[in-house]
Amino acid sequence: MSFATTLPRLSNKLPPSSRAWLARQFRDPYVRERAMHPMHYRSRSAFKLIELHERWEIFHPGVRTVVDLGAAPGGWSQVAAAKLGWTEEDVLGVPRPTMQKPKADRENNKEKKSKKKRKSAKLGMQEDGSQPDADMDLGAWSGDELRPFGDLDVEQPSTRVGQGTIVAVDLLRMLPIPGVQTLQMDFLSPEADATVSALVRSESNPDGKVDIVLSDMAANFSGNRTHDVEAHLNICNAVVRFARRHLRSSDDVGKRKGGVLVIKYFEHPLLAKFRHEELKPYFNFVFNSKPDASRAESAEGYWICMGFKHQSSLPVPPVLKLFNGDS
Repeated sequence: MSFATTLPRLSNKLPPSSRAWLARQFRDPYVRERAMHPMHYRSRSAFKLIELHERWEIFHPGVRTVVDLGAAPGGWSQVAAAKLGWTEEDVLGVPRPTMQKPKADRENNKEKKSKKKRKSAKLGMQEDGSQPDADMDLGAWSGDELRPFGDLDVEQPSTRVGQGTIVAVDLLRMLPIPGVQTLQMDFLSPEADATVSALVRSESNPDGKVDIVLSDMAANFSGNRTHDVEAHLNICNAVVRFARRHLRSSDDVGKRKGGVLVIKYFEHPLLAKFRHEELKPYFNFVFNSKPDASRAESAEGYWICMGFKHQSSLPVPPVLKLFNGDS
């Protein structure tokens, strides 16, 4: 007897719009892939950045600094962490499925771990024999929240020391990601500017410049087309201003495509004007791209801006107006 996969039955109490949204989610192959992928991506949009990188090689071998604006919940930051070598299989602290060890081995391991914990506790040390880190701050997240599987005897996800610095900025708080420094700040604020520069500054990067700026931000949709376009233009303007202040130029990188900005846009004549006036003069290349992971019915796309041009003084882009004259 053969069985055909069917959608789960949705409650009739749900409004039609919610039922339609849930049905679309169940059918979406990227939603299913996100749930099953070993990286446990926090958002479906992670696959968009993966596709964009595969096409345009955004994370080239020389990349050392990445800033992700409007990063929550962290899907794009997860991709950046993987590309810079900070993570392998998992970036959430969620155990991977593994083959179980024989029961006798598991019992021996548990007993060894228990003895080691008791000994370390008496000496006031951590399990690895080191002193507790007095500066470690988990904020409001408890240990159980960061390790949702507690003390289960399963293999923990492997992380490694990658290259460079990744900074994720958002007004919302994000769960930690290995290799990513998160800032709960408004990226438009002077404080955010100073903090980002300080975080990426190092001996190898004394000027505190950034190789890649990412933005998957979009304004909340109101249903009013005019209002929505203007709101997204404001976001694009803000992201471009940030990028102009922080991006390393292609001359400094030594690559024609060095200094990269990836920014979301929505199809509209004013956005096309924005691309022509505010992006093309400042980058050697500006590509339009709509990854397969973007929904077919969506008007979204991404500008891949590569080769930031070196200029001693860059003008602040004006906020574009929807209408000329008095209208």
